[in-house]
Amino acid sequence: METTNASAPRLSGVEGEDDSFLPVHPTPIDGVPIFTEERFYEQLKQRVKYSLGQDWGTNISTANLLWVVSLAVRDLMMERYLATERRYQRNNVKRLYYLSMEFLVGRSLGNNLMNLGIVEQAERVVREFGHNLEDLREEEMDAALGNGGLGRLAACFLDSLASLNMPGFGYGINYEYGLFRQRLEHGQQVEMPDSWRTMSSPWLLERHDEQVVIPIYGRVEDQPDRLGNVRPTWIECRHFIGVPSDMPVVGYGGRTVNYLRLYSARAFEEFDIQKFNEGEYVKAVEKRIASETVSKVLYPSDAVESGRELRLVQEYFFVACAVRDIVRRYLKKNANFDNFPNQVAIQLNDTHPALTVAELMRVLHDENNVPWEKAWSITVATLGYTNHTLLPEALEKWPVSLFERVLPRHLRIIYDINKQFLEAVSRKWPGDADRMKRMSIVEEAHGYKDVRMAHLAIVGSHAVNGVAKLHTELVKTQLVPDFYQLWPERFTNKTNGVTQRRWLMKANPGLAKLLTDCVGENWVRDLNHLQNLEAFVDDASVHERFTAVKRENKVLMARIIRQSTGVVVDPDSIYDVIAKRIHEYKRQLLMVLRVIHDYLAITEDGILPEVPQTYIFAGKAAPGYWAAKQIIRLINELGEIVNNDFRTRDRIKVVFVPDYKVSLAERIMPAANISEQISTAGKEASGTGNMKFAMNGALTVGTLDGANIEIREAVGPENLFVFGLDASEIQHMRESSSYNPWDYYRRNPAIKRVMDVFNSDTFFSREPGAYKWIFNSILHHGDPYFHLADMESYLSTHAQALQEYQQPTLWTRKCLLNVARMGYFSSDRTVSEYAKDIWKIRPI
Repeated sequence: METTNASAPRLSGVEGEDDSFLPVHPTPIDGVPIFTEERFYEQLKQRVKYSLGQDWGTNISTANLLWVVSLAVRDLMMERYLATERRYQRNNVKRLYYLSMEFLVGRSLGNNLMNLGIVEQAERVVREFGHNLEDLREEEMDAALGNGGLGRLAACFLDSLASLNMPGFGYGINYEYGLFRQRLEHGQQVEMPDSWRTMSSPWLLERHDEQVVIPIYGRVEDQPDRLGNVRPTWIECRHFIGVPSDMPVVGYGGRTVNYLRLYSARAFEEFDIQKFNEGEYVKAVEKRIASETVSKVLYPSDAVESGRELRLVQEYFFVACAVRDIVRRYLKKNANFDNFPNQVAIQLNDTHPALTVAELMRVLHDENNVPWEKAWSITVATLGYTNHTLLPEALEKWPVSLFERVLPRHLRIIYDINKQFLEAVSRKWPGDADRMKRMSIVEEAHGYKDVRMAHLAIVGSHAVNGVAKLHTELVKTQLVPDFYQLWPERFTNKTNGVTQRRWLMKANPGLAKLLTDCVGENWVRDLNHLQNLEAFVDDASVHERFTAVKRENKVLMARIIRQSTGVVVDPDSIYDVIAKRIHEYKRQLLMVLRVIHDYLAITEDGILPEVPQTYIFAGKAAPGYWAAKQIIRLINELGEIVNNDFRTRDRIKVVFVPDYKVSLAERIMPAANISEQISTAGKEASGTGNMKFAMNGALTVGTLDGANIEIREAVGPENLFVFGLDASEIQHMRESSSYNPWDYYRRNPAIKRVMDVFNSDTFFSREPGAYKWIFNSILHHGDPYFHLADMESYLSTHAQALQEYQQPTLWTRKCLLNVARMGYFSSDRTVSEYAKDIWKIRPI
């Protein structure tokens, strides 16, 4: 084991970045020339001349330099991509295709330079232009290809697949606009267009020669085929064109470059010249406008019928593009589909790509004349489905009436699949009509029919997995127990993980340098090597360096907070952070209740906290989610009160950092002291923020929910802070109707005082009665997320955490143990499990 006891880190003056531990001068790979600074310099000169149209030596703006540096780096990646593809072709590999509506890759320049191992060389070349590499990194916009954890997980998987030299490729939509940019006006969320591709993206390579034509709408009619057999035929369709763009994904060390293929929608008929000549100028291009809307924005609102239709069209569009591309690639080397499951694995990331089941059947059976039974066995053997939620409202259902209009052939296929499936259910459980209703892909209730997309995905996949041990057990026992009883062998657990390369090495270079000095560089490829850090958890010099790195990250975060909110926070205060999508089950409101409790303890009881505290909130609320948006408003109004009260402003601060995204998360997580993972037990599938915070040395305050349970097992129960009811206790209270929030209100004066704040107009006086809905929701409507049931435990657990924070040696030791024991939570481990158990792919 390589160890050092260097006393203090070198603190860079460049925004906290220190990349001196990175590998340099990669060796030749598969015939690709060795990288040199001279070669990079020459590439940049060519790009300045031919991509910018400027003479060498002229002034180049930061934006233009970012563009040409990115193109030069992409050139290096494409050399490695072509070499990777040759290697895959020689080995005739089985390939994984990962279908996801979201891929939150964040900014790409720094990550690609890091994985290629050329950060230092690029820094020196950029200095020749009078610029700083960090300025270029900050200039780059986050790729707005997702919303939250689903997209961040998918991005981690792509990084791990390439770093493990596995043939794995992402498929999604090339959104022109992301979900939205979040701006705050008078404390309220305002959604702004997230036009990340305003100036195009240097990382996307458009592949016009591989565009596909996708049928949609029309109707189905039974017609004889060329052999005289009557078959359902899809006629009178409209068509879209799907144009792919590839974003190269380089693995650590630069040996393997895979890609993320993203589709943009184009009109099949670009322009109606007759209507234009007749003076109907808008109608002449309306088909083009309608077609391109499909890839315009992530998750159009489904509050109106047209929005629901567009979401269904989006899901079908990207699935159909992916399936057509996958089949095309397969048929280049195969004359029939006998070997398809041995060459192709397709993973459905949540229910959004569930239409793959029907589309693959359609392509096999309708377009390639594969007999139905054989097509079905191929489909099931090829597909795997990952469930990401236990929330009924997040398990997609589409009205049959909508399906019939948009995808009439797919609806017929789904009915045929369902008929075949229910016959199997009937054989297993004869006469059990209730079970058949529960399991049917088509739900009939309240006088109308819906297609249950989760059921379609389960029936059409050979493997179904949850994303944490608790979540998988709840999938089997509560969400779809009938399916588990029918096919127990299909259900497995694959606990989520995150890539240590982005979320530790890149996001926290100071800590990464410390880890490398202590245990060597191998942790970058295999996070289990961090176990060796345990030998240093009582080393005073390591404590000193860790504390210095943490404070540097907090200083940087304080600067970001001041720039984005105007609030000045103390880097020596404890940073208590909740950063995730705003949702009632994630219980940002529970943290708000604690902030009010702490504020009243100071202002009414005169009890000053011994440690200054900064409560940091970040996250977006879905545009149509009224309660979540009100919680954002509440946090900001509470911040105004707390931060401007002379009695509290030096002891506690409340900040809501707007526009949470990958690049902001990379700053928040290394700066956090406490990671709030406080969802109602049994609601969170896994969480990955909990892993990122712990990996960066924050201590978790959390419920026994999602992957918190496995983090607790890994780091030791004494090295994090658990509170509240567990999932079984909450389930019992729900089923027995034994939970009465009024009991907690009447019994505990601290809880009563906090709740009374929402029932009066004295605390939040700007708009009387604005937050009375919280009082009503919790006390009059049963507190569905068990805030009051967990509040007393939550308060006492935080009191314990603050007490331990005042013991620096104890606290730092726990932080280091969290970092050392996070090996299991690398996405490399998760991907390796998928590869072995479900995908049957291997490193090449």
